[in-house]
Amino acid sequence: MAITNPAQFIQQTRAEVAKVVWPTRREVVLTTVMVFIMATLTAIFFSLVDLTIRTGLNSVFGLF
Repeated sequence: MAITNPAQFIQQTRAEVAKVVWPTRREVVLTTVMVFIMATLTAIFFSLVDLTIRTGLNSVFGLF
């Protein structure tokens, strides 16, 4: 691995940062909203699964 001096490192870093495509405000807002929606749907799904399993186990243990 070649050793680069600090000036070259900074120059290369700036060149790489210039290649980054930053998202627009609209894209950030949309993806944030989608994350919250998916998190809510996932929470509802696992709550229903938990309720179903709990009800099933209570009915099975209620027989004994």
